[in-house]
Amino acid sequence: MIDVILPCLDEAPALPRVLADVPAGLRPLVVDNGSTDGSAEIAAGLGAQVVRCAEPGYGAACHAGLLASTTEVIAFCDCDGSLRLADVADLARPVLDGSADMALGRRVAVSRDAWPPHARLANAVLARRLRQLGLPVHDVSPARVVRRDALLALGVSDRRSGYPLELLVRAARAGWRVAERNVDYHPRVGRSKVTGSVLGTVRAVRDMSVVLARD
Repeated sequence: MIDVILPCLDEAPALPRVLADVPAGLRPLVVDNGSTDGSAEIAAGLGAQVVRCAEPGYGAACHAGLLASTTEVIAFCDCDGSLRLADVADLARPVLDGSADMALGRRVAVSRDAWPPHARLANAVLARRLRQLGLPVHDVSPARVVRRDALLALGVSDRRSGYPLELLVRAARAGWRVAERNVDYHPRVGRSKVTGSVLGTVRAVRDMSVVLARD
């Protein structure tokens, strides 16, 4: 069994699609990060475990899910319908068999509107910085699989949008073996808080730039 942590902020329209796609072996933990649209109640009604996180921020939700998880191997995935949980389950194989310390899903857009150009460009710039640190990745991916205790030991401290980048920077410093494989990236359900606008992307890049300056 693998706990899959799903940070959630007002994702009521997407939850039925996301939770209908849970394959055997994955247990969804929906981390409600202050939703006002009934997301937590919808998730619970669909059979997911709901974790409440009062501290705002993507990183705060990820960390709350990490603390609430109980399986040896855990996964992270966006809760907006852009990724399929079956693909996340497939990502776990190199972590489960010990050939990798972490597995990442490299997003491949299935349509032009799945990944706005400004967000794709920002992601490419950050991924190049990671490769300069020696981490062979091409995506600061929201789809991640890792061993729970190893992630806790990394001590990731960012609680905003910089969380995934800090995780990867720390993994590079620690010499982790990282496996990356393609995953289909679909148009999300509803408007993104980050990539749906240039301003949202700028804020995320600002958070991630703080991580790079610090680490």
